Amino acid sequence: MHPILFIVFLPLLAAIIAGLGNRVLGNTVAKSLTTGALFTSAALSWPIFLGFIGGTQQASVTPVLTWVHSGSFSFDWALSVDALTAVMLVVITTVSALVHLYSWGYMDEDPDQPRFFAYLSLFTFAMLMLVTADNLVQMFFGWEGVGLASYLLIGFWFKKPSACAAAIKAFVVNRVGDLGFMLGIFGTYLVFGTVSIPEILAAAPSMAGSTIGFLGQRWDTMTILCVLLFIGAMGKSAQLGLHTWLPDAMEGPTPVSALIHAATMVTAGVFMVCRLSPMFETSQTAMNVVTIVGAATCLFAATVGTCQWDIKRVIAYSTCSQLGYMFFAAGSGAYGAAMFHLFTHAFFKALLFLGAGSVIHAMHHEQDMRFYGALRKQIPLTFWAMMAGTLAITGVGIVDVFGFAGFYSKDSILEAAYASSGAYGSMAFWCGITAALLTSFYSWRLMFLTFYGKARWAQSEHIQHAVHDAHGHADHAHEDHGQAHDDGTAGYHPHESPLSMLIPLGVLSLGAIFAGFVFHHAFISAGDGEFWKNSVAFSEHLIHAMHEVPLWVKWAPFAVMLTGFVIAWYAYIRNPKFPALFVEQFGVLHQFFYNKWYFDELYNFLFVRPAFWIGRVFWKAGDESTIDRFGPDGAAWVVVQGTRVAQKVQSGYLYSYALVMLLGLVGAISWVMVR
Repeated sequence: MHPILFIVFLPLLAAIIAGLGNRVLGNTVAKSLTTGALFTSAALSWPIFLGFIGGTQQASVTPVLTWVHSGSFSFDWALSVDALTAVMLVVITTVSALVHLYSWGYMDEDPDQPRFFAYLSLFTFAMLMLVTADNLVQMFFGWEGVGLASYLLIGFWFKKPSACAAAIKAFVVNRVGDLGFMLGIFGTYLVFGTVSIPEILAAAPSMAGSTIGFLGQRWDTMTILCVLLFIGAMGKSAQLGLHTWLPDAMEGPTPVSALIHAATMVTAGVFMVCRLSPMFETSQTAMNVVTIVGAATCLFAATVGTCQWDIKRVIAYSTCSQLGYMFFAAGSGAYGAAMFHLFTHAFFKALLFLGAGSVIHAMHHEQDMRFYGALRKQIPLTFWAMMAGTLAITGVGIVDVFGFAGFYSKDSILEAAYASSGAYGSMAFWCGITAALLTSFYSWRLMFLTFYGKARWAQSEHIQHAVHDAHGHADHAHEDHGQAHDDGTAGYHPHESPLSMLIPLGVLSLGAIFAGFVFHHAFISAGDGEFWKNSVAFSEHLIHAMHEVPLWVKWAPFAVMLTGFVIAWYAYIRNPKFPALFVEQFGVLHQFFYNKWYFDELYNFLFVRPAFWIGRVFWKAGDESTIDRFGPDGAAWVVVQGTRVAQKVQSGYLYSYALVMLLGLVGAISWVMVR
């Protein structure tokens, strides 16, 4: 029996048992079952991945069951494994397993732990279904599965209104993208007569230059199909325009943020574009669209991340920006570089999110970095873990010597964009360089505000509540609230996270440090694309061009990384008054970035308020005033009035009944005589 069956279905089995057993099983059994299943899946995934690295593993398709056979519309449920799938398998199962373990400590006091762990495992199963799909319908099944699971996880704390609103927002915004994805699937079946991915990719080059009717116009067939499919990727991977759900997803528990942002849902769009790369290669217009959207998202999210105070939102916008890098790499034709950044990003982004969760755990669920400071000595293990993640995401490294994970993958994307032909590649390169500068700035800003400077804990309401609970009486807490202790900490002492939270941080730190150095040759440096074995479109010419870019292109990311670090150090360590002076001088620009370019306000004006207005019109004028009034409510009113008339007739007096009978008799005789 192929290991892929255990890899995919163990999380599903664990989710079903933990979800249905719930409190009957108890917290420990549910957590052990789901976590054990994920670690088993991860242990089975790594040999497959390393087999493709070493050249000993071959692509395979494992049938599961017959699914649909209706005329020409025919496909089975099968699990496809190639090099591209193998990369996703280790990313998904490894990060998910570590998130499960981390949640043992983070969710220890939550009363609904079996439900939470069941949702995590269901999420992982859906993502595994997506990446092992050998047809578009099965991919769409996994696509919608992660959408459902993300809705359940983001809104896990369903008694919290903001969490429910964020879950609904994520679900609705993704439906917009999914409409494009569905239309793309429908169109692909219409053109190719199949939903089998291998058959579609084999036939795609023959459709180049043909046209198809859509919305009353003739369009290039492959352009319209690829753009529609990419709209689905934009929603799932939070690209500019359909990105608004991603920051709000932070309302869920922190382990959820790590799982969604690092290994699963948001990478689905990147995976889909790479999986269908032979289709995209047939349309330069579609490639340009992917490049432009990716570059714009990369720069947009980086600008917003520089102004946020919530530690999780900074990392969330960082995710959005890094996804932009992946997409413009794919748009430039460097699918291997896009997948390499997806691979390394999974480690350092999961590390940053889980590290942020450890900080939040230590600070009694305070998420505002303005109330942090001086934490490096209080929680040293968390500090060093986040330091590794920061060095990785900012791309610290020396050319041809050694670098952290992001150094290899991000630099390869920038080199690919520069080396690709056309103006759009150059635009993407400069957007990426600017975003790298901003990434360095907001990443070190996070580190300096959180771990350096003076302790600002006394100003936090969350810390005040913690002090109140610790002392057991309100009077002392009130005294602390009004007058902080000498060290400015309001009597609160942050504590390091439990071992179950620190072990995942340690493992992910190793990935953030060494993943780029160890695997960059297989993903990027091998000019013949031997590792990919035709699982993605591969251009030897582009790889050679990447290696021959000017030296300043190779050193530019290092220069902007260092510049961002210096600016952040000066603003938050050397001269802490500088940020306030900058905001005073450039208040309009700061407000624009702080309010996320006003996308939420714009969408609220264009879509949300009109939708609510239309809903109220149909509710009040349509449903209540028309349908109810002349329908069930009107019929009920007629019945009530009729009963009142009948009540008057039924007086109970004999002479009244005799009169009615007499009148009836006279009426009957009169009718007969007239006849």
